[in-house]
Amino acid sequence: MFETELLRSFVTITEAGGFTRAAAVLNSTQSTVSAQIRRLEEQAGQTLFARSTRSVQLTLAGETLLGYARTILRLNEDARLRLSGSRQDQRIRLGASEDLASSWLPRILRRFAGLYPGVQVDLEIGIGPRLVQMLDGEGLDVAVSGACDGSFDGSVLWSEPLVWAFAKQGVLSTPPQLAFFPESCPYRDVAIRTLAKTRTEWRISCTSSSLAGVRAAALGSFAASPLPQSLVGQGLRALSENEGLPALPDVTYVLRVAPGEPSTAVSALITVIQSASGMNTAA
Repeated sequence: MFETELLRSFVTITEAGGFTRAAAVLNSTQSTVSAQIRRLEEQAGQTLFARSTRSVQLTLAGETLLGYARTILRLNEDARLRLSGSRQDQRIRLGASEDLASSWLPRILRRFAGLYPGVQVDLEIGIGPRLVQMLDGEGLDVAVSGACDGSFDGSVLWSEPLVWAFAKQGVLSTPPQLAFFPESCPYRDVAIRTLAKTRTEWRISCTSSSLAGVRAAALGSFAASPLPQSLVGQGLRALSENEGLPALPDVTYVLRVAPGEPSTAVSALITVIQSASGMNTAA
């Protein structure tokens, strides 16, 4: 019989993309995780990972075990919750910034639902500072959003460039016209602070409370908008510095958790989010 602790480490390695990242997710050490996998390979009688200096890949036996491991862990958690009488009471209030809603959030929900089916998730999509307020006011259990000010009150998940997005075939006007989210948006705030340090002339020509709105302004060659690089999709491009707008700092995505002891379901979601961050971008 396989030990659930070993299976959990095995699954986390495959989802996080390596032993070092898995150790961070599991709050363990790389040597401990490596020892657990050696024990699991002894129990399985098979080599589970093909290791190299640059990557860790599942062997054929590892791919076979992965499906069983996820099922065993899911059934184990389901049995524990049912016996505790708490299955029907499991509810999570998750907040995410809108730039995560199109791709990152669906992947997280898909993975979480596969491991913990039946848990209710209440979603709040909004601007980062608003999510933090809700978290502090006990309106959310977990929140994930981007920050650009360098002070990250929470667990850093990943970073990526913040760029000026504009129509692929468009020509930026002089002075540049810009599209922003409403005030208190971290991308708007850092963009205006960066512009203020230069002698660049600019004008706000569009404000929208939705990602679709600022993207439409950029796609229509109406205005450039500061967006994470992963959101510069079809029809858009990242402007270069010689096109009239200054380089922007990176955006860092941060996981924040409400004060107090998290429930079992919330702890499970946190683990899923952290394990996914190692190979993640917003798109």
